[in-house]
Amino acid sequence: MKTFYDYYHNKVQLSLDKQQRFESNPRHVWVICRYQDQWLLTKHKDRGLEFPGGKVESGESPQQAAIREVREETGGQVQDIQLIGQYYVSGKKEKLAKNIYFARIDRLDVQSTYFETNGPVLLPTIPSKVKDNPQYSFIMKDDVLTHSLAYIEHHLS
Repeated sequence: MKTFYDYYHNKVQLSLDKQQRFESNPRHVWVICRYQDQWLLTKHKDRGLEFPGGKVESGESPQQAAIREVREETGGQVQDIQLIGQYYVSGKKEKLAKNIYFARIDRLDVQSTYFETNGPVLLPTIPSKVKDNPQYSFIMKDDVLTHSLAYIEHHLS
């Protein structure tokens, strides 16, 4: 388990061990996506560039929510998806656990709406100084991204 502080100085605990979870049924998901050898992100209308994610709706599992969020925010059709970890944020206003998934995308469908985002953004690489880049969401600016990408590179590529 790793502990660090996020962009807003909230304590974050990260586990990339599938046996060690903070909550068995988290209410939030975040999906790191690959499509045709590129990273698939979305541009949130307020926060900027980020990987898709959001809240688990009533009646769906976290994995179902992850697949839905990818489709809603990018038009991406998930080919396969794997749980890679979970993190827990001890915020000033709330505490939340979020599952982290890695998804390979089969195709991108054009949609009439991408909900709270401006749709898909494909990047060949994630910038090494993403923490200092104002185009990116705060969600991309902590060590959850760094550790998750390293895990994907070593275990899933």
